[in-house]
Amino acid sequence: MSTFFSNNLMLPLLIFFLITSFSPPHLLPSVQSAAVNVWPKPCQFSWPKPHHATLLSPTFKITSPPHPHLSSAVRRYHHLIITEHHRPLISPSVNFTPSSHPPLRSLHITVHDLLAPLHHGVNESYTLSIARENFLTTAKLTAQTAWGAMRGLETFSQMVWGRPSRVAVGIYIWDDPIFPHRGLLLDTSRNYYGVGDIMRTISAMSANKMNVFHWHITDSQSFPLVLPSEPELAAKGSYGPEMQYSPEDVKKIVEFGLDHGVRVIPEIDAPGSKWEDRLAAEPGTGQLNPLNPKTYQVFKNVISDVVKLFPEPFFHGGADEIAPGCWKTDPTIQSFLSNGGNLDEILEKFVNQTFPYMVSLNRTVIYWEDVLLDDHVKVESSVLAPEHTILQTWNNGLKNIKRIVDAGYRVIVSSSEYYYLDCGHGGFVGNDSQYDQSEPESDGGSWCAPFKTWQTIYNYDITYGLSEEKAKLVLGGEVALWSEQADPTVVDSRAWPRASAMAEALWSGKPGRDGEEEVCGGDG
Repeated sequence: MSTFFSNNLMLPLLIFFLITSFSPPHLLPSVQSAAVNVWPKPCQFSWPKPHHATLLSPTFKITSPPHPHLSSAVRRYHHLIITEHHRPLISPSVNFTPSSHPPLRSLHITVHDLLAPLHHGVNESYTLSIARENFLTTAKLTAQTAWGAMRGLETFSQMVWGRPSRVAVGIYIWDDPIFPHRGLLLDTSRNYYGVGDIMRTISAMSANKMNVFHWHITDSQSFPLVLPSEPELAAKGSYGPEMQYSPEDVKKIVEFGLDHGVRVIPEIDAPGSKWEDRLAAEPGTGQLNPLNPKTYQVFKNVISDVVKLFPEPFFHGGADEIAPGCWKTDPTIQSFLSNGGNLDEILEKFVNQTFPYMVSLNRTVIYWEDVLLDDHVKVESSVLAPEHTILQTWNNGLKNIKRIVDAGYRVIVSSSEYYYLDCGHGGFVGNDSQYDQSEPESDGGSWCAPFKTWQTIYNYDITYGLSEEKAKLVLGGEVALWSEQADPTVVDSRAWPRASAMAEALWSGKPGRDGEEEVCGGDG
């Protein structure tokens, strides 16, 4: 699970806490009949009663085909499995008969396609069986790709417990996620997070079978990414030389993500910052000027460098929350507006100059929904080709999801009403009327209050009301941890276990409204 927590117990304890304290009712163990629970809940899980278990051999090994990232995962999970000795709050009710079930000596992994890259839509399915064959206990993990095999390794690790280590016998699992995009956004522009903090977060994501780390690297507050073509951006735009991400740092994080089956999608937020006629809703202010030719020279240098650092085919271009008040302070833009131009045309000029360049670098461009749906500054849909564009929604819940798919675009869901992990802690700016508790409509000083509980996150049905065809355009979702009031001190408690609720809802579904289970992806 992770060697990056402060000690070897923290993440196992987290998973234990999730399963025993935060699991929905269908996953909770009972005193009468405790079982081995797997998180996220597998699509098909068979363990006929009476439940059997056997010992894990002291010489237990995992065999797998050579693969740079799967081999790394095998070493990591092997160490975890033989050293963790997890002790459930309630021991599983098992028929423990070592004489009839010899110790499990190995897990054999078969992968059919070792060349499949970790890209959107890659096959993550796997089958796992632990059975008694010819008087031997055998475990077999079969996957189409190395990434599916990593998901199966996580499942297997959760079925070993105790001292000496025991493992369930008679298990058969077939598993495949409903949604291909299951992510977490971390904002490292408003507060800096060290490389170890990011890697620890990715490790926990992998333990929850999440597969996308959305790295919101830059915003108006800071530019911590060191780029060879534009080194002054980090030199002058970061909080300090010790709060920067070097190309070596990025490579380390990207490789760590691949070793854990997690894609790292970079976001370079441009051109805007914040809302309406204010210069910004928070310090610092500023956004790019689309009427200045140098904007595009710098932008193309930045994107060229970022593409080299991140092999991921998706690139997030931001484009949210344009501040009209900021643009209107510039003499060039003032002249443009006084001669009959408008703000929509300015944004359209920026998109027309930058979008084709990103596409030419073989990138699918993700934008925040604002670029198409904002009330103040937006572009026409004809500017953004749906085959090269994905929109990420954060406003108006299901309403905006429907607007986006009805327009023919794929969508990633981060609805603030459900998936924003920073909400409910009040605002950090003083003298705010939102704090006036005497007002009946007061929200306690947080625009997105209240706090989003794990139940709120777990119960969000992101395709509710959509036809089967339109639902296919919903790629999945991301919980978002914005960092106005978060930093490495609180990142673990803010992200987990709430992100785990989304992880299961997007992997295997949640109990349906009529008590029936949602169906996992693919065919078992």
